[in-house]
Amino acid sequence: MTDTRRFAAESLAAGDATGWFERLYAEAEEGRATVPWDVAAASVNLREFPLPPGEGRPALVVGCGPGRDAEHLAALGYAVTAFDISQTAIALARERHPDSPVDYRVADLLDPPADWHRAFDLVLESNNVQALPTEIRARAIGAVGEFVAPGGTLLVLAAAATDSPGEGPPWPLTRAEIDAFATTGLRQISVEELAAPDSRLLARWRAVYTR
Repeated sequence: MTDTRRFAAESLAAGDATGWFERLYAEAEEGRATVPWDVAAASVNLREFPLPPGEGRPALVVGCGPGRDAEHLAALGYAVTAFDISQTAIALARERHPDSPVDYRVADLLDPPADWHRAFDLVLESNNVQALPTEIRARAIGAVGEFVAPGGTLLVLAAAATDSPGEGPPWPLTRAEIDAFATTGLRQISVEELAAPDSRLLARWRAVYTR
């Protein structure tokens, strides 16, 4: 996580809370950095969650990176739109999945396209809000919720805050922050705190909401 923390610290010091994402991906593309979450398989806590078949329903993946979670949802039959603030990340996702049905887009969670408002039957927020500083986190949480259509589902995966979270990013979410996703008309269905024995973060949240 050394590259991540260094770029994030420099970006935050310059007053830019999200610019470090593009820098990290661009440096990694040139072989000068490592993106720690760029792994082959979709998140285990997504893969093990019993989502129903997509049957063509619209789904949105927030902060999709190279596309591993987006491709998992597409394989389940969802009509997936996936976005990232990093142009390099989206280019990488398209390059890795040239025949994918996923609609990969460059977009900003805090300034999304207007037609995404309450437009998706499934929204996946996996480990993005935890990478944002406290001063914009509440706004980001609210923005995620506004993607969920009436009757739709929001699935949130995130590191869970412990007594000793260590240096970030990520900055693990508290239970109060997880509960805060139940805004903009969303209702919390379940919250699981799952062990993460292979991670320094020790525990993870998996939470489900509906509108």
